[in-house]
Amino acid sequence: MIHSNIRVDGDALWADLMETARFGGTPKGGIRRLTLTQEDRQVREWFAATCEKLGCVITVDTMGNMFARRPGQDASLPPITMGSHLDTQPTGGKFDGILGVLGGLAVLRALHEAGHGTRHPIELINWTNEEGSRFTPPMMCSGVFAGVFTEQEVLDKRDRAGARFGDELVAIGYRGEEPCGDHPIAAYFELHIEQGPILEVENRVIGAVSGVQGMRWYEVTVKGKDAHAGSTPMPMRHDALLAASKMVVALSEVAQANAPAAVGTVGLIENRPNSNNVVPGETFFTVDLRHPEDAVVAAMEKDFIARFKQIAETEGVTLEIVSIWDAPAVHFDTRCVEMVTESARQMGYDPLPIVSGPGHDAAYMARVAPTAMIFVPCRDGLSHNEEESITESEAEAGANVLLGAVLRADSVL
Repeated sequence: MIHSNIRVDGDALWADLMETARFGGTPKGGIRRLTLTQEDRQVREWFAATCEKLGCVITVDTMGNMFARRPGQDASLPPITMGSHLDTQPTGGKFDGILGVLGGLAVLRALHEAGHGTRHPIELINWTNEEGSRFTPPMMCSGVFAGVFTEQEVLDKRDRAGARFGDELVAIGYRGEEPCGDHPIAAYFELHIEQGPILEVENRVIGAVSGVQGMRWYEVTVKGKDAHAGSTPMPMRHDALLAASKMVVALSEVAQANAPAAVGTVGLIENRPNSNNVVPGETFFTVDLRHPEDAVVAAMEKDFIARFKQIAETEGVTLEIVSIWDAPAVHFDTRCVEMVTESARQMGYDPLPIVSGPGHDAAYMARVAPTAMIFVPCRDGLSHNEEESITESEAEAGANVLLGAVLRADSVL
């Protein structure tokens, strides 16, 4: 038994979740808090002030990643870390990413109020731009930390309106001085809602996450020819949107052929000139492919590209496909996964071994430190949606399991 008398304050955790939902809150009860916006700045300032009240020291690196450090008994030891993100999708919910940060805050509060000293420093991390909804790809700044991306390539990224990442980071006052990645870590744990239906279907409260499936993103541009909708006969058209629509169907067929584990999604479409009486001359869209096995993702890529090329030829349009993100499947550290499992069992839960469908900052952290994740259910598996919902008891359970895992890591690493 490891410090079984220490527990998080579930009421305080829930109050924090509701409090931070004010920053970018939407009329439908969700959150629109895109990275590097004023709403992002507001929640960062709340986070820093709240952690400082618990005796933590805040540092910020050059990519805006925030580290709240609770000192340990041995300052020479690298920290045991927890983390996730506070940015959201344009129509996001209250819990995706946010639970991981505020659940970590609940752990810091529990240790502080219990007066419990740890060997290692304990740190809570708020990663910049996990969602990738404003600046793509996702998980960019944990990616810089792990050496997946260079700092300069991320600073030079631009959103769809042309705003530069580095300029926006400076504008909200969160370009820190510590070089990104120059930060030793002993272990990393991330609490998150599942964003899927498996835990709910299995009637489990805790998922012990063993890894993350492989995923690839693409940008597709289909070019035809603008023409008058009233005077251009159907056989003479080069309709970019029509071709793109057939490609969307083809992508779904590729994913269905590799079901049930595979998924394929077109999530963003831009049509030009987007006029009522003009045959579309250009259509831009994104493709998202995922599967737990990298070989299957590669085969799906080959399949959908071949289908897209055939459609383009048939429809008399040109096609450009650009791969913008490739995140191979990740397998978490078996020791850290076992720490999560043992913590859950000590708390009275029967943890379900599970693989994450979505990507998380933990996927990149696994490249630089022993890493594991904890999942709790979300109603109907719904996420990236304003109706995203979990219960107060589920949030508390996840944070307590996180606390137990952190204390185990502190005692053995």
